[in-house]
Amino acid sequence: KSFVCLEKVSLLDTSRLERVKTVLSSDADRNTVTDTEREGAEQSAAALCIAVGSFSDPDDLPGLAHFLEHMVFMGSVKYPSENGFDAFLKKHGGSDNASTDCERTIFQFDVQRKHFKEALDRWAQFFICPLMIKDAIEREVEAVDSEYQLAKPSDSHRKEMLFGSLAKPNHPMSKFCWGNAQTLKTEPKNKKINVYERLREFWKRHYSAHYMTLAVQSKEKLDTLEQWVREIFSEVPNNGLPKPDFSDLLDPFDTPVFNKLYRVVPVRKVHALTITWALPPQEKHYRVKPLHYIAWLIGHEGAGSILSLLRKKCWAVALFGGNSETGFDQNSTYSIFSISITLTDEGFHNFYQVAHLVFQYLRMLQTLGPQQRIYEEIQKIEENEFHYQEQTDPIEYVEDVCENMQLFPKEDFLTGDQLMFEFKPEVISAALNLLIPDKANLLLLSPEHEGKCPLKEKWFGTQYSVEDVEPEWQQRWTGALDPHLQLRLPEENQFIATDFSLKTADCPDTDYPVRISSSDRGCLWYKKDNKFKIPKAYVRFHLISPEIQKSSKNLVLFDLFVNILVHNVAEPAYEADVAQLEYKLVAGEYGLVIKVKGFNHKLPLLFNLIVDHLADFSTAPDVFAMFAEQLKKTYFNILIKPEKLGKDVRLLVLEHARWSMIQKYQAVVDGLSVDELMEFVNSFKRELFAEGLVQGNFTSMESVQFLQYVTDKLQFQKLSVEVPVLFRVVELPQKHHLCKVKSLNKGDANSEVTVYYQVTTLHFNTQTILMYGGMHMEEPCFDFLRTKETLGYHVYPTCRNTSGVLGFSVTVETQATKFNTELVELKIEEFLQSFGEKMSSLSDEAFRSQVTALVKLKGCEDTHLGEEVDRNWTEVLTQQYIFNRLSREIDALKLMTKAELVSWFMVHRGETSRKLSVHVVGFGPEENDPPAAEGEDGGGSSASLYGEVSRLTFLSPSQTLTTATAIMDIRAFTSALNLYPYHKILK
Repeated sequence: KSFVCLEKVSLLDTSRLERVKTVLSSDADRNTVTDTEREGAEQSAAALCIAVGSFSDPDDLPGLAHFLEHMVFMGSVKYPSENGFDAFLKKHGGSDNASTDCERTIFQFDVQRKHFKEALDRWAQFFICPLMIKDAIEREVEAVDSEYQLAKPSDSHRKEMLFGSLAKPNHPMSKFCWGNAQTLKTEPKNKKINVYERLREFWKRHYSAHYMTLAVQSKEKLDTLEQWVREIFSEVPNNGLPKPDFSDLLDPFDTPVFNKLYRVVPVRKVHALTITWALPPQEKHYRVKPLHYIAWLIGHEGAGSILSLLRKKCWAVALFGGNSETGFDQNSTYSIFSISITLTDEGFHNFYQVAHLVFQYLRMLQTLGPQQRIYEEIQKIEENEFHYQEQTDPIEYVEDVCENMQLFPKEDFLTGDQLMFEFKPEVISAALNLLIPDKANLLLLSPEHEGKCPLKEKWFGTQYSVEDVEPEWQQRWTGALDPHLQLRLPEENQFIATDFSLKTADCPDTDYPVRISSSDRGCLWYKKDNKFKIPKAYVRFHLISPEIQKSSKNLVLFDLFVNILVHNVAEPAYEADVAQLEYKLVAGEYGLVIKVKGFNHKLPLLFNLIVDHLADFSTAPDVFAMFAEQLKKTYFNILIKPEKLGKDVRLLVLEHARWSMIQKYQAVVDGLSVDELMEFVNSFKRELFAEGLVQGNFTSMESVQFLQYVTDKLQFQKLSVEVPVLFRVVELPQKHHLCKVKSLNKGDANSEVTVYYQVTTLHFNTQTILMYGGMHMEEPCFDFLRTKETLGYHVYPTCRNTSGVLGFSVTVETQATKFNTELVELKIEEFLQSFGEKMSSLSDEAFRSQVTALVKLKGCEDTHLGEEVDRNWTEVLTQQYIFNRLSREIDALKLMTKAELVSWFMVHRGETSRKLSVHVVGFGPEENDPPAAEGEDGGGSSASLYGEVSRLTFLSPSQTLTTATAIMDIRAFTSALNLYPYHKILK
């Protein structure tokens, strides 16, 4: 791997070019190309970070930095096509993105290595001479506004905006960083502000070479990369002006309004307590990382921790502490330390006691002082992870590096954000001693605050109230906090790996997993890693049961079972978790999925611990009640998201015998008991089929022990009936059907429209045509529906595999304040019509070029073992076992003709197409909602903010979609349809 890190490049300053080369594992040659099919198919990537962000927004144009990040992508003088760069990337298997933070803006892209130099030249023009034409401004403001509208229902974003409003009036933290149509279009027009001129001024002032750091990654020689960078970026202008500097604006939250209790009405149904301190900037202490050390202890989940005690009291289900290192949490003016606790109903009613426990633990840490043993343990774990880390995607890696170049000296570009270099107790104590109750902000979220919060945050409409901490608790916290006898520091971690040797194979190497054990109770697939050569492994098991899909109630009991099992495992497994041994328990459609990964040395200990808890599962009534209540909130929070509801409705139509999320929600509301849960768990464990995959640094003999442990410990019987691991799918009629439902998030303007076409031929050739069509469609879809029509921020085509039945769809997320969903569907149809015409006129050269790009994209080497494991696990989970699916798809792609592609698209878009449209309709004037419903927020109103989610409201289509047949009852519609047989794409 080669990197060039470019620092402060300009016409005046090309001497400051830095070169960095590193190898991220003990196997320096693991990226050698061995397959000629993959030659030149590797992804190259570049990222550029500019030392300017939303803190630099002018007061009269909030969101201008974010808006400029959008605008610079829309063509350049050298390459004027508005979507030309995206089109180039899509043609050559690439992607791009950008983000605006408080003090930095980052742009990144990746592309196939063969086309990297040209892509780099096209991309660099955005920083040399972007077009930013006036005509595009109005349209792109709508994209920024849609991004803002999509963010509005997010509780985390709402909390950030409310928190920012507590800063001193002259501090940039109080600015509205998102920007929307109001701040970037309506108000500037009223004030006669020329946004176009101000945008160009902002670019000229802040997009200067001496603000910029650049990282590029490719397999070219370093000298070649350096030459390219000098040649391409030397014309980036340098205005020589000083960088924006906000470091004199310290203590922005040293105000009377900060150290209060804020009660907030959330969008989701959740109780949460967040305790926050604003500390002096900590970035300069990156070699010590004091906040990371403190967060490690605060967030510990083992015996003696805050969360362990809260779980025993059934007051909390999760706790997160620390600093996210985003611009909001850490910048040149302050650093945040926050502790966020997800509370139960009982925990909410005892939130002062919860805060008291947190303060007791902090007082204990302050009294004991920083512990060198614990610091060195964290240091060792992170050194192990860094030394043996798997390669990340190039686009992610260069993004991290270019930002690190803004923060650290060059010797720490690659390590500054990952390693703890030196133990300095005085630095840790300085931060730790500031975490006292008197300086804390308490923010309490709960639906129970509805109707009791008269205040409203300006931009996101968050309802809140503010009050002093109760005098009784204030007095207890300012005095000597007595230590809690059950709180203590973590013990020495027994899960830290010490053996990093690579195993000697005990069977021949294979390209794909092989079945090494099989019986009527289970089987095991195995592949020894012979490529990445790292001392890590992945172990995955699917415990298949016929009990899960018998009823919606069983599905809920299964979710409860898995959630409580995770709870039971959490404390004993936490030491393994922090030692980089990851585990995950998933309630699948047909079985329990167990995943563990990490250093292989101690991995069997973690796996066996999980199986032990599964075998000996039990739960107390208070724990059961806590998780039943949490599950009801979880289902509610899923249903109020338009994209989740849209998926649930679509699959409810397509997949026979699927239980809906609403049915699951209703099953919880109707009530469940501990006895019912234990009866279900016993039935689940009685009959199973255990299918596993082991990949990595284990021998075959060691791998078999995992399956042996599962069967010996659980003592289950073989399945008495076969359990298919997929649904049967309905055959849609050869006409257009529309299922239109009202959003379940009351007052939310966001809508989603998905137009889906079911494909009747079910084999590799069809799948490859779909893949090609999806890739070819992506950029024109974005250009037509977002850039030109400004329908929404998220617009995308998707190739779909629904239980083995193929299809393709186009989705637009829009707002009912701007567009009616039926108008959006007509625009989607207009796009598909124009796309079909363009496809028919596609030249042979362009067609073959796109095919070659897709072949190369599919032929890209895996960057890490996990990618290979994920692909193989999908084959095991779906019981298809086509482990060479990628190469077979590549073979099918090479044989595909343009005539086949055009014929296929025209047939499935014709009058006999099997078309299903799903609309989730938001609240707004374009949907004829009355003013009370539009943007309803419940503040002070008798109407509840929270809608009724126990049933769907079906809407009839208007005269706009005259050809569509409405689905007003999903079960009645699907009951008359034919079903495809169970199908897997095997040939």
